[in-house]
Parts: sequence; C-alpha cells; structure tokens
Amino acid sequence: MNDVLNAGLATLGIQLDDAQKQKLLDYVGLLEKWNKTYSLTAIREPERMVPHHLLDSLAPLAAFPAGQNARILDVGSGFGTPGIPLAIARPDWQLVLLDSNHKKTTFLRQALLELQLPNVTVVSDRVEAYHPEAPFQVITSRAFAELGEFVKLTRHLLASGGYWAALKGVYPYEEIALLPKDLVVTEVAQLKVPGLEAERCLVLIKEV
Repeated sequence: MNDVLNAGLATLGIQLDDAQKQKLLDYVGLLEKWNKTYSLTAIREPERMVPHHLLDSLAPLAAFPAGQNARILDVGSGFGTPGIPLAIARPDWQLVLLDSNHKKTTFLRQALLELQLPNVTVVSDRVEAYHPEAPFQVITSRAFAELGEFVKLTRHLLASGGYWAALKGVYPYEEIALLPKDLVVTEVAQLKVPGLEAERCLVLIKEV
C-alpha cells in the first residue's frame, strides 16, 4: 500500500511528509476495519482503497480554489472523502464533514480521534437544516447530487465570493447546462487519478 500511495502522490505532484502519509494509510486501515461491520464502501481491499479513495480525493488538490486557512464544507461526506484526505494533506484548512447518516458520522468521529485531526469537525445533519455560525469559502462534494441540486441545497452556506467544487466522473455537460443563470462555471479541471481508468473532473462554480 505504501508503494502505491508514494507512486500516486509522485504522479500527482503532491508532497507530503512521512507523518501525513502514515495518517492516510491509517485512515485506510480504519476504513477496512469498520467496513466489515458497517459496509461503508463497496471496495473492501485496502490496496484498491488507496487509488479509489485516497488518490481520488487528493487529485483535485492543485485545482482547489482555497487559500491558506480556508474554511471548507464537505457535503454528504459519507466515510470521509474527499474531506479526510484533504484535511491530512492541508492541515491549515478547516474542514466540516457533513452527513445525515449517523452510522457514517459515528465512523467519522472515531476516525478523527484516532487520526488526531484537529482541523476537522463532524456534523450529523441534513444539509438544508444546517446553519453554521460562519459560511464557507469552498463547498465540495464527491458523488453527492447533480450540480443543480448540490448548489440549491448549499447556497445558504457559501461565503460571498466563494466556490462550489464538485468532484465528478465524466464531464457533466447536461448538468452544467441546467444550472441557474446567476451562476458561472469558472473551470472544469480534468483529473487523471493514478490507478483509476475512470474519468474524473473537478467542476468549479461561483455566483455571478
């Protein structure tokens, strides 16, 4: 697993220290352990979790529209992707992982304890009912909803000048065409995830 992770990070041009790499592998270990009881992911082999969950979450890092100390919301975080890998790679970012599934947020809270991630908060709530003290510079999701629904459900959570950053598979032409007229897609970054043959892209959206 270590070799696969190192090779993947090198291909993506992401430099992490040994402690960060170990936390990523420890996260995979936790996921494998909990998956036996909770069925969090259909991928059961740790070797496949590295490209499918770690590298897939980290591939958009260079295109992410977030500066230092950014406040980021991961909507429908599930078992923690992309939020946990991003939090490990960027300890200066403050991330909130939001999911309404209590089974998954129980896992997330345990993962935060064991991985010691002080820059992450877990919230168990429906996105439309979530009203934090402060808005977010970036709202991201991985396989959460169609772009129009994603934006509609989270618009009240975005800071002025902020971005939606949606991780998608194939280029979502139809979803982009159906977005409200007061939104603009600033970039669709095509991603190449080491170890995955499937298409991936990051869609960046902001208010006009």
